[in-house]
Amino acid sequence: MPELSIAVVLLFALFFLLATGVRIVPQGEEWIVERLGKFHKVLGPGLNIIIPVIDKIRRKMSTRDIILDVNQQEVITKDNAVIIANAVAFIKITDPVKALYGVENFKLAIQNLIMTTLRSIIGEMKLDEALSNRETIKTKLKEQIIDDVADWGITVKTVEIQDITPSSSMQQAMEQQAAAERERRAIETLAEGKKNATILEADGKLEAAKREAEAQIRLAEASSEAIRQITGAIDKEGTGAMFLLGDRYIEALKRLSESENSKFVVYPADLQESIKGLFSQKR
Repeated sequence: MPELSIAVVLLFALFFLLATGVRIVPQGEEWIVERLGKFHKVLGPGLNIIIPVIDKIRRKMSTRDIILDVNQQEVITKDNAVIIANAVAFIKITDPVKALYGVENFKLAIQNLIMTTLRSIIGEMKLDEALSNRETIKTKLKEQIIDDVADWGITVKTVEIQDITPSSSMQQAMEQQAAAERERRAIETLAEGKKNATILEADGKLEAAKREAEAQIRLAEASSEAIRQITGAIDKEGTGAMFLLGDRYIEALKRLSESENSKFVVYPADLQESIKGLFSQKR
């Protein structure tokens, strides 16, 4: 019986050693081992042996790419506009020991570092610059955090700006401003159209007046020439002029008598002289 008891104890001890001393690390992970509370070694993927009780697995670290979401936050731009921004970072642990012992919580540390750095970068930009320069913000953000993160044994592969938009109150203000701008442009366009129409109308009236004046001048010149020719043809004492004037008097009186509104027909005082000129021409 004592031999059986010893065998059972040995078997139990062997099972315990196998259960606690043999570690199989999966691919994509590295395990940190501490011996008596102090860092001892890093277990790589595959079969590993540690000393039970003395050695302890402190942390299982992933060597694959890690995705970190950075929460949305309000950021004030250089021109005092409030915008909402968030980001996502892709990191990789290159030194598990530094990642464990260099910072208390490397994920939380990186998230806070990105948030504060993002606020600093956007705070140096105006609203329009911040909304239209995502690539610039991303480049500056990565450049400013990469050295700090490297001290923790972590490599920042990339940082992407997920969203950067004005806050709800800012969007309202921008919409009101855009509406006011559209209304201003519409008023300016309408005023410009009225001005151009007035100018065109004035130009038309001026051109019409010029042409009317030219017509009057030509008509006067034609009348003058007609009088001159008639006078020269009849005599040189003005009989021809009297004939022409008399002829025009008779024509005017004819039109006046044919008008529906005419009540009286007024004869000029020199009608007799005009008729004389008319009869002289006919003779």
